[in-house]
Amino acid sequence: MTCALALAVSTALAGCATAPATSNTHAAMEAPMPTDSFASNPFATLSPLPLNYPQFDKIKDSDFAPAFDVGMAQQIKEVEAIANNPAAPTFDNTIIAMEKSGQTLDRATTVFFNLVGTDTNPAREKLRSEYSPKFSAHSDAIRLNPALFARIKTLYDTRASLGLDAPGTRLVERYYNDFVRSGAALTEAQKTRIREINTQMSNLGTQFSQNVLAEVNDSAIIVDTLDQLKGLSDEQIAGAAEAAKARGLEGKYVIALLNTTGQPAEAQLENRALRERLHKASVARGSRGNQWDNTGIVSKVTKLRAERAKLMGYDTAANFVLADETAGNQDNVNKMLRKLAPPAVKNAKREAADLQAMIDAEQKAKGQPSFKLEPWDWAFYSEKVRQAKYNFDESQLKPYFEMKNVLENGVFFAANQLYGISFKERHDLPKYIADTWTYDVFDKDGSQLAIFIFDPYARQSKRGGAWMNTYVGQSALMGTHPVVANHLNIPKPSAGKPTLLTWDEVTTTFHEFGHALHGFFSDVKYPYFTMNVPRDFVEYPSQVNEMWSDWPSILANYAKHYQTGQAMPQALLDKVLAASNFNQGFATTEYLGAAMLDQSWHQLPADKLPDGPGVMAFETAALKSNGIYYPPVPPRYRTPYFSHIMGGYAAGYYAYIWSEVLDANTVQWIKQHGGLTRANGDRMRQYVLAPGGQIEAGKLFPNFAGYEAKIEPLLEKRGLTTK
Repeated sequence: MTCALALAVSTALAGCATAPATSNTHAAMEAPMPTDSFASNPFATLSPLPLNYPQFDKIKDSDFAPAFDVGMAQQIKEVEAIANNPAAPTFDNTIIAMEKSGQTLDRATTVFFNLVGTDTNPAREKLRSEYSPKFSAHSDAIRLNPALFARIKTLYDTRASLGLDAPGTRLVERYYNDFVRSGAALTEAQKTRIREINTQMSNLGTQFSQNVLAEVNDSAIIVDTLDQLKGLSDEQIAGAAEAAKARGLEGKYVIALLNTTGQPAEAQLENRALRERLHKASVARGSRGNQWDNTGIVSKVTKLRAERAKLMGYDTAANFVLADETAGNQDNVNKMLRKLAPPAVKNAKREAADLQAMIDAEQKAKGQPSFKLEPWDWAFYSEKVRQAKYNFDESQLKPYFEMKNVLENGVFFAANQLYGISFKERHDLPKYIADTWTYDVFDKDGSQLAIFIFDPYARQSKRGGAWMNTYVGQSALMGTHPVVANHLNIPKPSAGKPTLLTWDEVTTTFHEFGHALHGFFSDVKYPYFTMNVPRDFVEYPSQVNEMWSDWPSILANYAKHYQTGQAMPQALLDKVLAASNFNQGFATTEYLGAAMLDQSWHQLPADKLPDGPGVMAFETAALKSNGIYYPPVPPRYRTPYFSHIMGGYAAGYYAYIWSEVLDANTVQWIKQHGGLTRANGDRMRQYVLAPGGQIEAGKLFPNFAGYEAKIEPLLEKRGLTTK
């Protein structure tokens, strides 16, 4: 199934950690000939650039609507030809024909949704609002086509006698499963309701994400005087001044928000009142009763999901979603999350006691009354406790983590040492925005493997978080090689200043590149299988790649002072490693709060879910009932700005910790088998990264390690075994 169809099912997927794979070749069957006016559209034919890299310099916003219209018309004609083919269904005339359909739409939607995530504008948002319901209807027209489903079902029922290899058989099974899960086996009345639900959810999902971005920008903190910013670096203050100037607020300062509950500046700002103001602005987003309030949308979407699940024969939306994941059902997810929650909260409370002791001691030394630890105090006093315990703070690290050096001499170097691949920056390809870097990626034999785009900086036109997108996906059938991009949200320094990363930003850079490696090393025949793995598996390769961020030989290659070039002192490095479990109670608790909140929204029937005014009360009750309610540590995302669960991670935010079980086991296995070696890299590539979706995800780790994963390495990694 092409990216166009996948995007039509859930346009939000393009903004998740991984986007649907693309397949950029001409359709195998005859398609409607483009009109003369469309022939000049950059999406009318394959891009002539290397590896079909998008022609960003030629793509205009006005090109998208014609490409969408022509592309949908072409694909409907192609699908009708497949469905109404008088010949008996075969693998080639049905499944392969579907794999090759919709190429114009594929090219246009892939670029469009990727750009909407990373550099949106009013014209693109208007297009998204206009076309999201059209894409939903287009997808339904294909997935609910009875003649097409009949052909797929015939192949599914006879798959054992078709003479197919294992990937071919699995492709038939996945097509059948996808069509059934889209409602193809329902009655006509039920299909009509499914179409209505899909259209409503498409519109609501678009509105939700637009509201999230608007709220992030509208909730930025305006600071009147410089003295309030004590604790921030000169570079951060200059950036805040430039942000204010860009808003027409000359002489003031603006602290921009990220889309998480916690905000980075909370760790540095000495002004407690400003920290409180920043925190409260963050957690209020989407529930302020303004034009961007998302509570009503959340209520409607979760009720619609529950109704859809019931139509599909499932008691809850979570069980419907999880039936197609490695977890299998909500009971398995609940069992795991509830095992982790008590020790996580216990650790968080232990950490809170240390923070409160620090607050009490400081206030006593000042001759002032103490105060109770609040959420806006946690990051600030955590840094103080970290400094007291390990004699270092985050600010000591940043001079050693200049961004491009981290990328090229850290991330790329690790990939070279482990997998033998190499990188060369190129300057001849067009960019969609100036602040990006483009690299050719070469395999160990010197052949071109992929093209990689690095897009690190935050901007008002970019959604929050960090993610990987695919512009072109690998497919032997289509003869395509990967073009992928990593997107971060690192604050851009003022002109002429270096980009110095926090340790969290360093590990995020390694993490997202793990997704890129998954794309680079895809070795599948059919486009459907390109990185098409369950949500509770997709984070696994990226989490494993984080292990190289503090691997001694890798760290020694990139952790060098941006001014002197001197390596990070061994003593400082030792402190970084010693503090690896520091604040893990907080980190695990804030994550589990969000993961369990997600499950709570999707484990109830529609009539048990609240209307808009009851959304925030439901959130609090859900956290309490799950034993994860601890006010000093709010969820990493609160419901009204929880973009993951309004998009591709609905009932799936647990996936990060589920994948982390595999990650922790893999890290343990690698360390036990020689660490950073080409043999280990080759094994990881062969058994985990290359297969994509053509092998059942649950088999990939056992194939790699020779045994089933256990939870104990995760508990140790997260510091949850501490008594």
